Amino acid sequence: MMNNDELFAMLKDILVDAFEVDEEDITLDANLYEDLDLDSIDAVDLVVKLREKTGKKIEPNDFKQVRTVDDVIVAIKKLLD
Repeated sequence: MMNNDELFAMLKDILVDAFEVDEEDITLDANLYEDLDLDSIDAVDLVVKLREKTGKKIEPNDFKQVRTVDDVIVAIKKLLD
């Protein structure tokens, strides 16, 4: 079971490596769309990458309300519990 810090580090790695987001822009409060410039296609790619890292099936509907980095962590944590 990963804790919030580990989930944040994993998510940060994905955002930097796959989406070329500047590491210093990634905070818990950062909005995925407004602050980090992700679009809907990026969001789908993010779900795929998270599925690969966690081994859990992630439904796009689980991520419909996700707006911030912290929202992603909360959603992943629910899946892992």
